[in-house]
Amino acid sequence: MILSSASAPLAQGGGLLLAAVTLFLYALAALPALLEGATWRRLGAAALVGAFVLHLLLLIIDIGGFGPGGTVHGMRWGFGPVLSMTVWLMIAVHTVESRFLPLPAVRLALALAGIVGVVAAVLFPGDARHGGSPLAPLHFALGVGSYGLFAAAVLHASLLDRAERRLRAGAAAPGSAREGGTAPAGMPLLQLERLTFRFVEAGFVVLTLTLLLGVFSAAQWRWDHKSVFSLLAWGVFAALLIGRHRRGWRGRQATRWLYVGAALLLLAYVGSRFVLEVMLGRPSA
Repeated sequence: MILSSASAPLAQGGGLLLAAVTLFLYALAALPALLEGATWRRLGAAALVGAFVLHLLLLIIDIGGFGPGGTVHGMRWGFGPVLSMTVWLMIAVHTVESRFLPLPAVRLALALAGIVGVVAAVLFPGDARHGGSPLAPLHFALGVGSYGLFAAAVLHASLLDRAERRLRAGAAAPGSAREGGTAPAGMPLLQLERLTFRFVEAGFVVLTLTLLLGVFSAAQWRWDHKSVFSLLAWGVFAALLIGRHRRGWRGRQATRWLYVGAALLLLAYVGSRFVLEVMLGRPSA
C-alpha cells in the first residue's frame, strides 16, 4: 500500500479532519433512506450538498498535491484519487439534474459511493507526477470526465432496470401499462431511458477524444492493460450506440452492454492502478 504522511496530503491532520467531516455528511445524507419524514429528507439533501462541496475541496488538495503551507508536491493520478473524482462527478451530475428532475431514490447510492470515494482517496493516494507531456493534464481530465459520464449512465440504467423488473412483476395486474410506467425515482420510463443514453452518448464522445489525445500525445504507443481495456470499452460502447440507433435496442438488452462497457473502462485505469498500487504495492510508471 502506498500511504505515508510525506507522500499523501490527506494524511496530514487537517486533511484527515476534512475527510472525516465529509464522511459524516455523506453518512447523514444516507439516513433519509432509512428514516421516514420530510425533515429527514430535507436534512439528507442538505447534507449531500455539503459533502459534495467538501469532497471537491478534498480533491483539489489531494490531486493537486497541496501540502502544508501551500507547497505543491505534484499531481496525484493514483487509484484512490481517480475513483474519488469519478464519484464526485457522478454526484455533480445528480446535483445539477435534481434542480430539474428530483431523484431522491438515488441519494442512498450516491452517499455510499461518496463514502467509498473519500476512503479510497485517503487510503490509496497514489504517486505524485512531475513533468510529462503538456497535454497530460487535459488527457487526464477528459479520461476522468468520461468515467463520470458513464458512471451517471450506469446509475440511471440501474433505475431503469429496477423499473422494468417492477413492471414485469405487475404485468398481470389489471390496467398495467408499460409506456405509462414510472421509474422508482418517479420519472417516466421513456424519459429516464432517453436521459440514460444521453449520458452514454456524451461519455462516448469524451472517451473518443481521450483516446485520440492519448495516441497523438504519447511518445510511443504501448499495448498495456490500460490501452487494451480502454479500446475494448470503446468498442462495446460503439456497438451499443449502433445497436440502439439501428436495431432499436432497449431495456435490459441495452443496459447489459452498458454495464459491460463500464466494467471494462473501470478496469482500464482504476483497475490497473489498483493492481499496481494496492496488490503489488508499487507506483505505476
